[in-house]
Amino acid sequence: MSSLDILVTYDVETQEKSGQRRLRKVATICQNYGQRVQKSVFECRVTQSQLEDMEHQLLKVIDKERDSLRIYLLYGDRNRVTRVYGRDDYIDYDAPIIL
Repeated sequence: MSSLDILVTYDVETQEKSGQRRLRKVATICQNYGQRVQKSVFECRVTQSQLEDMEHQLLKVIDKERDSLRIYLLYGDRNRVTRVYGRDDYIDYDAPIIL
């Protein structure tokens, strides 16, 4: 089964407690599928089925009138399609582990 590299970004309105709860839920869902690379940005390696599950969960949580959710499909190897400046805490779990 092939995997897709995706970038998930979100902006959740947090002025009310309900927004703060949505923010935590969105982050938790994203953490279940990938790695946080910035405060509201996750890089995920998922199958098509996992992508659909994640989208379904996220769309149930966000308030479409107040929040914004973007999912970008990254075509190609992450190292080829991503330019990172500054700190990069991303861990490639598919790469060999060197101790």
